[in-house]
This record gives sequence, structure tokens and C-alpha cells, in this order.
Amino acid sequence: MSDKKWVYLYSEVKQAEAYAGDWEGVRSLLGGKGANLAEMARIGLPVPPGFTVTTEACNAYIAAGYKLSDEMWSQMLSALADVEKQAGKKFGDAKNPLLVSCRSGAKFSMPGMMDTVLNIGLNDDTAKGMVELTGNERFVYDSYRRLVSMFGSVVLEIDDEAFEEVLDHMKEEKSAKLDTQLTAEDLKKLVELFKAVVKREKGFDFPQNPLDQMRLASEAVFRSWNGKRAIDYRRASDIPDDLGTAVNIVTMVFGNMGDDSGTGVAFTRNPATGEDLLYGEYLLNAQGEDVVAGIRNTEKIVNMANDLPEAYDEFLKICDLLEKHYKDMQDMEFTVERGRLWMLQTRNGKRTAQAAVTIAVAMANEGLISKQEAILRVTPTQVDTLLHPQFDIDSVNKARKAGGVYATGVNASPGAAIGQVYFDADTAEKMAKEHKQEVIMVRPFTKPDDVHGMLAANGILTSEGGATSHAAVVARQFGVPCVVGASSIKIDLNKRLMTAGGVVVNEGDWISVDGTSGEVYLGKMDVKAPNLEEQTDLLTLLGWADEICATDGIRTSVNGSPVRGLQVWANGDSPEDAQRARAYGAKGIGLCRTEHMFFDPARLPIMQRMILAKTSEARVEALNELLPFQREDFAGLFAAMDGYPVIIRLIDPPLHEFMPDEEALLEEVIEMRVKREFAGQYSRNARIQPDDGVARYPLEHRYA
Repeated sequence: MSDKKWVYLYSEVKQAEAYAGDWEGVRSLLGGKGANLAEMARIGLPVPPGFTVTTEACNAYIAAGYKLSDEMWSQMLSALADVEKQAGKKFGDAKNPLLVSCRSGAKFSMPGMMDTVLNIGLNDDTAKGMVELTGNERFVYDSYRRLVSMFGSVVLEIDDEAFEEVLDHMKEEKSAKLDTQLTAEDLKKLVELFKAVVKREKGFDFPQNPLDQMRLASEAVFRSWNGKRAIDYRRASDIPDDLGTAVNIVTMVFGNMGDDSGTGVAFTRNPATGEDLLYGEYLLNAQGEDVVAGIRNTEKIVNMANDLPEAYDEFLKICDLLEKHYKDMQDMEFTVERGRLWMLQTRNGKRTAQAAVTIAVAMANEGLISKQEAILRVTPTQVDTLLHPQFDIDSVNKARKAGGVYATGVNASPGAAIGQVYFDADTAEKMAKEHKQEVIMVRPFTKPDDVHGMLAANGILTSEGGATSHAAVVARQFGVPCVVGASSIKIDLNKRLMTAGGVVVNEGDWISVDGTSGEVYLGKMDVKAPNLEEQTDLLTLLGWADEICATDGIRTSVNGSPVRGLQVWANGDSPEDAQRARAYGAKGIGLCRTEHMFFDPARLPIMQRMILAKTSEARVEALNELLPFQREDFAGLFAAMDGYPVIIRLIDPPLHEFMPDEEALLEEVIEMRVKREFAGQYSRNARIQPDDGVARYPLEHRYA
């Protein structure tokens, strides 16, 4: 046996720091989730006892041919014994059972891309013990049926629809709209039906040994690092393949023990707009997957003040503490068990481009971060996103008045998207990539397996879920316009259509999705470019960037002398270009291409005549006609730049840019010959004949 440490208790974060060298090293070793759980425990927040199996263990597991070594398993069992002591419960004990969750956690957050299994440790015997212990039979068998279905889909790789069909059938049989309306007896029967699904699909029984459950679940999490959805996500996010994921084994706390319990996801600021208000959702009598998956429509987090006031007050204090501790907007998961709050996760929250800019500027103004740090938190891609088109307000108002609003949901990720409807991820990806279509992916709710379709789509629409559902979180990160929880829409995946207000939209039909307002429109809406001058936070941030990068002496030249820092100058060939450049913050025109001043349809024939002139007199005559246009352009350009420098390139005309396209002319000739309409072609050719008195044949004669 080696001295290699593969497993760290949350109380051993100092040892992890000593081994990894710094906090970035700890995040690489324990993953973001494990590192932050350990850190929250260290600063005294209510975190359930648990331990982390390192990312190094994941890489070793994969390198060994997807085999968990005896040494790793031995360290996991030793850590489990410590967790049992802290929790005062025994894993697998029928009278006082400890239940745990098994969660993934890479260095960089990958929401929903890897696997989680809850309620590990439940079996036929421990379920009976839990009933005796809690006096809540419904809660126990609700937890047990969740374990069987999650373990079946995640670990045994059974299609989750096999379990969903059984659940939907029972709800229909019992006239229950929600899972919470099923009785304890219903749930006991559901456990047996789910176990029958496992037997039918895999040929063996659901494992009753809690240690087997924990080991197999841990291996499934390690394997999920190389699952298709995780690889697709890493490619889209430029996350290296060799980081690996950690496994977190955490004592279960239960939000499904009744109306004094619940679970939720919240952000310390609005991840869509950046507004400094708590943003999130919760559900009473539920487990975390209900919120994240978007299977049940949720309550706004502010309403928790009415349902669970003491837990809500404590949560507000923790939110403030965590944001100041990490100096960034936090994305948190929590559970309330019988009135007691437990923190299950915190991480720097994914956000839209608009929110990234707003939060960075606000935190710098609050003194939480420096201006330099604020600039570094906004990527060039996010700035580019803010310049993308939005729906034209006149078209929106017209659609609203004409009843063209098809549905309304939660504005989960802003932006305008137009596309053809497709109802599954594979088809959405295929139509976008192979057929080059604009695609809107429509689902009741999305799952991690849908991520490839989400990344390929122009926009995303779901009929279920809320602002912290899987669809919303992924869409925000990648800047995909998204509307979720449009509950008036009824989706028929078998018939490949959706219905709302009596209007049927079939697969392949066009819709428009406004992720800013949460509205969905029939057909194609008009779009327009955004007005940068209205984006005051972005202009503030860009102004800070100009100040910092243009500081005297911030760089040195090749010979060591101090130089002024970088400035942004624009290409501009017209007064309109110059005005736009100044509005975008340019400090000069780096290249004014004078030949581009003559592309205007009113000027182009004169330019063509100048190029084809055979005499100096004819060329001077054409130039004299062009001169007033050019003087007017330069006057407007200099006025717009208002004293900033302008570099002018003297005329350097690439002739092909000013002459008619030969292929296009040939197509016109052929078309006109078919129509026997030659008169128009004669006149068109006459416009570009040199004025030298020499007779020439029209173009069509040259192709006769």
C-alpha cells in the first residue's frame, strides 16, 4: 500500500491545501463542489458531514481501465466510518440508518453534465427502520423510489423514460397531477414497480447491499467524466479533458419530509440581468433534483419567507457572507429538513453576458473587487453577445395586439432567437449542423443528455421548469436565448407537435423566442441591432479598460523606453462609420480606405466610368464629379471624430470591387435571352462603356 491520499474529509481541507499548494490547487484536487463544501464547513456554515474522493482518483480509475483500486475503496470506507461518527448514524443499519448522496464535482462547474445519486443506503430493511425512526412512511418510500430510479438510470444506464412511464401511469391511475399527491401506499407500490423495471431491463435485482450501492454509484460518477454530454460541454467551454471529476459522498438531508421541509437553488444576484436581488426558486416537500431538473414548477425564493421564515432569514445572512467571502455572485443549493437549513453547494454562478457586465461594474463600485478584476471577469465573447440583434419593438407590439404571442414563460436567458421547431436534441443538432437550419429546440424539460442539441440550437423553449432549471442554467452560460416553464404549451413528443390556445405548431414550423421578455411568437419576428449607447454598464467597463490599458509606462518598448499603452482605433470609411466608432469608444480611425467611399450606388457608375476612361479628359471629368462626394465624407468623418486622429489611405482601387461580376452578368444574359428581353441588357452595358467613341458589341454577343 502506498501513502497516496485519495480521500479527504471536509474537515481535512488544511491537509488538502498543504498537498495542493494553494486554493486553485485545492479546487483542482477536490473539484469545485468538494472544495467549496469543505470551505463552507471551515467558516462555520451548516454543511452535512461528508468526504471527497479526489480528481486524481478519477484519473487513476480511468487509467486503470475503469477499475476502482482496493486502496481507494479502503480509504472511502475509513472516511465513511468518520462520517457515521459525525452523523450519529450507521450506514446500512436497519434501526438508525445513515443515507448518503453521491455527487460529481470537477474543478470548473459543469451544471448537470455529470451524475448524481441520492438516498444511497436505502433498501427493504433500512426503509422499514427509517419509517420507525421518522414515523413518516410516505417520506421514506418517496425517497426509496427516487433511489431506485436514479440508480437505475445513472448507474445501470437504464433509459429514464422506463421509470417515467411507470410514474406517469400511476399518477394518471390515481388522478394525481403532482408526485406529492401520491399516498404512502402508492409510493410503496411504485418502489416495487421500479424494482421490476430494473429486473426487466438488466436481468438482475436492484442491489440491496448499501456498500455495493455506494461503490457502484461512485464508479458511475467517475465514468460520467467521459460521457458524451460531459465531453460536449468541455469542448464548448474549453475545459481540459485531463482534469477529472471528484466524487462527493455527503450525508443526506431531506427536503421531502413534509411542509416544514423543502429544497431550493438560489443566486445572490440575478444571473440574467445582474440586478442586486436574491434570485432563485424552491419547492416544499421535495428533493433537489425536482428543482434542478425542472420536473415541477417552482416557487420564487422570496416566498420562502412565508413558508419557512426562520430558515429564510438564516439563508439571507449566509448569502451575504458567501458573496463577500468569494467576492463573486454565488449559485447555491440548499435543503431545509424539518425547519433546519443545510447548505449543499456554493459556486461562482453562471450568468448571461448582460449580467456579467452589470455584476462586474457593481462589485467594483461597491469596493468588493478592483476595476482591473472587473474587466477580467468579462470576456470578449460576452461583449460581442451584447451587440447581437433583439426583436424590433414595433414588431413585438404588433404581434401582441394581433394575438401573435403563442405562449409566455420564464425569461431564463435573454436574446432573440428565430428558428424551426424540433422536439429532441439529436434532431435539433442534425438539422442545425447537417442541414444548416436555424433551430429552436422544444422539450417539456431538458436533461443533461440534451446538451448537444441545446448547444446547436438558436433558442430553447420548455413547457416546464423554472429559472434555475437545467435548461435555464445551460442556456445562460452559453448565451442561448431561452424561455422555460411555458406551462400553457402541451407537447406531444409522439406526434411531434405542440399546442397552446388551440393553435398547433408542428415540427419544422417557425417560431420566435424572446429570452428577455419570456414571450414566444408564431412565425418569424423582425430583429434590429441593439443601441450600445443605452448599455451604460458596458460603456463604463470599456471606459475603465481604456483608462488602464492606456496608462503611461504600463508597457515598455523593445529598447526599454516607456510607451503609452494600447488604444482601440477603428476602420472607418464614412461619417456613419466614424459616428459608430466613437459611440463604441474608439480613440481614432486607424484606416480610412478612400476607395470605399465610392461603393454607394449613386457613385459607383461614376467610379466605373473613371476606371474605363481612355482619355485624361474623360478621367478628370469623372474625378470632378466624385470630388464633392469625397469632400462631404471627409468633413462628416472629421466632425464625428472631433479631434481624434484619422489615418487616410490614398485611393488604391482593387478593380474587381468596382466592376460588375462576370458570372452574375452571364446569368442575367441567359435569363434575358430566354425571355427575349435584350433591350434592358443593351442599356445596362451602355452604362459602363468607355466614352471614347469606339463601337463595341453588347455582352450577350460575346457569349453567343
